[in-house]
Formats: sequence, structure tokens, C-alpha cells
Amino acid sequence: MNFSPKRKASNIVMLVSAFVIVSLILWNTNSFFKKFKEEERLKMEIWATAQLELIQSSVDQELGNLTLKVLGNNTSTPMILVNEEGSYKTHNIPEDKINDSVYIRKKIAQFKNENEPILIIQEEELLETLYYGNSEVLNKLKYYPLALLLIIFLFGTVIFFFFRTNKASEQNKLWAGMAKETAHQIGTPLTSLLGWNELLKTENINPEVTQEIGKDIDRLQTITERFSKIGSIPELKEHDIVSETEKAFDYLKQRSSKLVHFSFSSNVEHAKVLLNPPLYNWSIENLVKNGIDAMKGKGNIALQIEKKGQNIHIMISDTGHGIAKSDFQNIFNPGVTSKQRGWGLGLSLVKRIIEEYHNGKIKVFSSSKEGTIMQISLRVIEN
Repeated sequence: MNFSPKRKASNIVMLVSAFVIVSLILWNTNSFFKKFKEEERLKMEIWATAQLELIQSSVDQELGNLTLKVLGNNTSTPMILVNEEGSYKTHNIPEDKINDSVYIRKKIAQFKNENEPILIIQEEELLETLYYGNSEVLNKLKYYPLALLLIIFLFGTVIFFFFRTNKASEQNKLWAGMAKETAHQIGTPLTSLLGWNELLKTENINPEVTQEIGKDIDRLQTITERFSKIGSIPELKEHDIVSETEKAFDYLKQRSSKLVHFSFSSNVEHAKVLLNPPLYNWSIENLVKNGIDAMKGKGNIALQIEKKGQNIHIMISDTGHGIAKSDFQNIFNPGVTSKQRGWGLGLSLVKRIIEEYHNGKIKVFSSSKEGTIMQISLRVIEN
């Protein structure tokens, strides 16, 4: 896909701007985290000073309100106090873990990694060592940049898919407009051909010639109708799926190489379904032609109709080279083709006609080196 220099420059500016904004957000968040951590360190040093005052006080001495308030107000930072004898006290540690020595040792190691321990010293004698971890607020702040990046990523993804969908919609409108214009342009010579064929019927010409010309003109009218329906919701009416399928199949049979053997069978004579014949016949054409291409113009094409319950299945089989199982779904994607000159739109178009317009299903029923069977499934209208 080619972009103009202005479009490329715009994309580069947007990309650089996004990178700068994200970098500033991460830098600011990191700075805030460090500042908050320093303030928490200061708070813990004040707490350690209050703890020292508690240790120094005698049993009868009355502590000041400030000391008690400092010691009692810290309810968020997890702490472990270890004295010179190795015994410990805990603060803000789950009660069921207080007596678990293994858990306490792990927590001490974790707290040492998170923050430098605070030594409570009196007259150059170490009384206690305070190990403390990050508070709940600090832990949440630590993961805030990741959450922010995730939100930015999701927002960017939504914008990307929005513009992608919008562009695809514009392309669909363009193709639909081109298809309708093509149908309009074909209409003029087609009307002329109808007149010339009627004139030939008055001449001394073999009737079979004008009859075949008439069939081809009808065919061109059908193609014109197909192109005119692209981009609009087709009208579905009750039709006999057996006769419509056989009619499309016979037309291709008469105009294909004699090296291709055609066979048609059905376990029901009639079955009514909601159908748009021009579009449905287009699907049958694409599947049969794909089968002929897979056989390189030589082999057997079989079309079998089976009614099972409320569904009717149209099975089109060929004796071509087959499809890899890993490609059973991919072949319905636009642009996927095994032909050197193909556009890869045929099966994508068939899938859209059958599944979106007719509420049916199409799939690769089976495939091997002996050939491939494609299956269309439609719902039958019960009388």
C-alpha cells in the first residue's frame, strides 16, 4: 500500500508525538514514585524515633501523646522489628502469619530488597532493626505505568481498527460504485444485441444459432443484474433450489470442455428456500469453475443435493489436487488464491453471498489428493 509523502510525514509526527507523550508520562510517574518513597522513608524514620523513645521510657514514665500517635497511626506499612537477640515483633502483618517463622524470614528478605532497614541505636548500641515494605498505595503506584500503557495501547488499537474499518467501508463503496457503473455500461450494448438477435430470427438462419445467442444474451443480463446488486441488500423470494441449481449447473456444462465430465443428482425433486437466483447462481458458477481450475481442465465435476431435516445441502465435488487442511478457512479470505492470475475474490464472494445474504453456511466438506468437496447449506421453507 503506497502513501503520499504528506501522509508519511503525518504518520511519523503522530508516532513521535505518541512516543514523547508516553515517555513524559512514565518519567513523571517514576519521579512521583521516588518522591512518595522518600516521604514514606521519612515517615518510617519518625516511627523508628518514636519506637526508640518507647524503649528508653521506664515502666512508670508516661509517654507523650505525639509518640503514641506516631506509633499507632501507621496502619498501612508492613513492618518487622528484630532485636539483638533475634526475637521479632510485627506491625500490619496478617495475624495468621505472625507465628510463621518461615514466612517472617521471607518477608524480612523481601523488605530488605524494597527498602534499606532502619537501625534503632542508643548510645552506639544497636537495640532493634526495623524492616519495612512498601505500603499498599506505593505498590499500586508501582504498577500504575503498566496500567497506563495498557490503556494507551487499547485506545490506540481501537483507533487503528476504527480507521481500518472506515477505510474498508470506503473501498467497499468504491467497488460497489464501479460495479454499478459497469452494469450500466453493459446495458447499452446488451440492448443492441437483443435487437440484432431478433433481426437474425427473421433471416434464413438455423434456429439453434439464434437460440444459443439468446441464451448468452440472457447470461449477460444475469451478469448485469449481479453487478447492479453489489453494495445493496438483495431481495430474497421463495424459489425451488433444485431447479435453480440444475439450471446454473447445466449452463456451465454446455459451455465447458468435453474433457470435463459433469454429473448431477438430488434425493428430492423440489425444495423451497429463500433465494436470490442471480447471486446464488453466481456462487455455483464460482465453485464449479474453481473445481475445473483445480483439475486443470480435465476430470469429473459432480453436484449432489441432499435434504436432511430442515436443511438442504448442495455438495460440489471435483477430482483436483485438493486443499491443505490448514487452508480450509483461509481460502475464504480475500486475496487468497492458488492461481497465478487470480485475485482471490471468488470464494470470498461466495461466502458473503451464502452466509451474509442467504443466512446459510459454506465450508470445505472434505479434501484430499483425490479431490475436494465444497458444501453449501441452506434452510428449507416447510409448507
